[in-house]
Amino acid sequence: MKIHYLGTAAAEGWPAVFCQCDACKAAREMGGKNIRTRSSVLIDDELLLDLPPDTYLHALREGLELGRVQQLLITHSHQDHFYPQELAMRKEPYAHLRSEQELEVWGNQDVVAQLSELDLRTVSLKAVKPGDTFKAGRFTVTALPADHMLDRTETALLYIIDDGRTKIFYAHDSGWYPEETWQFLEGANLQLVNFDCTNGPLPYRRGHMGIPAILEAKARLEEIGALASDAKCVITHFSHNGGLLHHQLEEHVAGTGLLVAYDGMILEL
Repeated sequence: MKIHYLGTAAAEGWPAVFCQCDACKAAREMGGKNIRTRSSVLIDDELLLDLPPDTYLHALREGLELGRVQQLLITHSHQDHFYPQELAMRKEPYAHLRSEQELEVWGNQDVVAQLSELDLRTVSLKAVKPGDTFKAGRFTVTALPADHMLDRTETALLYIIDDGRTKIFYAHDSGWYPEETWQFLEGANLQLVNFDCTNGPLPYRRGHMGIPAILEAKARLEEIGALASDAKCVITHFSHNGGLLHHQLEEHVAGTGLLVAYDGMILEL
């Protein structure tokens, strides 16, 4: 399984759109892995996770042909993960597709409701709720609840994705996982976990995580048999408010077994 990290920032991007803080200034000056766009991942060039407003930039920068993508999973309706108007461009005269196959889009009821208001002739909408297991192309996917929408207006989703050989846990945006999610993860034998590291070194664990909560979560995953012996644990979805640039994040987690994602990073599992 190929995991292609298209974007690795939180809602504001890094450097943030209008920000003049020291962390954003340093990112602009240093460039490279410190330039982070809004979070999204592409699996095997087939399955896209989230559709942020930076999707067009991702396609240009990474040389992607998004017309080939047939499955899209949306975690929740926050604007940095879900820019629904982009899907209105997947039809004539804006797109001339070589295949008549519809793009299958899975998301919670809020996501599906927003998309239903648009004229999406080449998109098939599928509402899912926590606990649902379904087929997304050749992948078996299970949706689990996240601790993210603290106002309780919507249930954000985490996804277990299994291609029959490799199983990964796409686990942001989220704070400490709800007990329902922990119970499902027992004995999961995951080859990869993506952790929410919005808060960098800060000790937050509600809505989003920081590194202290991630290390605690990683230890619990190991304890309940959720991680394979060679599992990769990746931290991503960084906010400038965490303060640590890419090399500083790597130094901070050295020796913990955590990998620091960056835009364009590819992992082969």
